[in-house]
Parts: sequence; C-alpha cells; structure tokens
Amino acid sequence: MSKMKNLLAGLGGAIALNLLHESLKKQHPDMPRIDLLGEEALHKGLQCCGYTIADPATLYRATLAGDIISNTAYYSMIGRGNNSNLWTKAVTLGLAAGVGAVTLPEPLGLDPQPVARNARVKALTVGYYLAGALVTAGLLQVFGNDKP
Repeated sequence: MSKMKNLLAGLGGAIALNLLHESLKKQHPDMPRIDLLGEEALHKGLQCCGYTIADPATLYRATLAGDIISNTAYYSMIGRGNNSNLWTKAVTLGLAAGVGAVTLPEPLGLDPQPVARNARVKALTVGYYLAGALVTAGLLQVFGNDKP
C-alpha cells in the first residue's frame, strides 16, 4: 500500500476507535475511560517539560488530538509490506495496542484504573483497539492492493 493510503486507513481506524470510546464511555460505570488515561499521560509529560494545561477542555482536546495522531501512525503500519497477511497484522497490532493500554499504565507511573479496574473494562479496552485495527484493515482492503 502507498504511504498515503496507509495513513488514511490508519486515520479511519483511529477515528473509529475514538468514536467507539466517546460514544460509550458514559453509558455504564464499567466502561473504559481511555481519555482519562491520556489526559494524565499528557499532563505528566508536559509537567516534565515545565508546561501545564490548566483548562480541562483544552487538556481534553489536546489529548484527543494526540490520540488520533498517534493511533493513526500506529494503525498505518498495518498496511506496510505484504498484504496477504493484512488481517493477521490487524489482529496482532490491535491486540498488542489493547494489551499495552491495559498493562503499561502502572509501570509508566500512570493510574491504570480508567482502563484496567476490572475484567470487563480490560476486555473492552482491548476490544476498542482491536476494532480500530480491523477498521484500518477493512479500509486498506477497500483502497486496493498496490505496492508502495
């Protein structure tokens, strides 16, 4: 796949992930709150550099933008290389992202509760990232099988 198609498909997957999360996060108390984890990570990262974002709405928007950009780049890797294993790459990268989101916060000094407070939240967190990867693979398949 061309780099542009990979990025566009990755953007589609990142948007799908965020739409899924944003539409469900307040539907039930046991839903993942990926946004809260992202806000904490951004806040702590900025503090290390001597910056802060005091306004909660600005912090939320900055976190959402960073999330879309980083997930676009990550999901775009699904289209790299041979397309005969497109769906395998999507499942592998989606599961890796989800498991990472659940297991890495605590070692990174972040509160794992928003994404790992119980088995349901952990499973949904992994599922969200897997869904984004599968949307990416579907878009890549629709875009065609040309080489970079």
